[in-house]
Amino acid sequence: MDETESVELPIDGVLDLHTFRPAEVRELIPVYLEECRKRGIFAVRIVHGKGKGELRRTVHSILSRLPEVAAFRLAGEDAGGWGATLVELRRHN
Repeated sequence: MDETESVELPIDGVLDLHTFRPAEVRELIPVYLEECRKRGIFAVRIVHGKGKGELRRTVHSILSRLPEVAAFRLAGEDAGGWGATLVELRRHN
């Protein structure tokens, strides 16, 4: 994909990072979460995969710095286990 090409993502509360390069994640996550808030979605699941945990650590680092994130935790087994993170967004900053 060309770097200037944009991808249309469904804003449905589930962000699957498998199709993105790690360099894209830092910009993608804040934008996606803000779009969720605009649509009244305050519970988001970010699928980062299990692997070696590098992407999970990156995701958690990003989330810990965003003021709109009220809380986050690894998903239960029914929602991807440690291959996904559940995010609770603040309703207002």
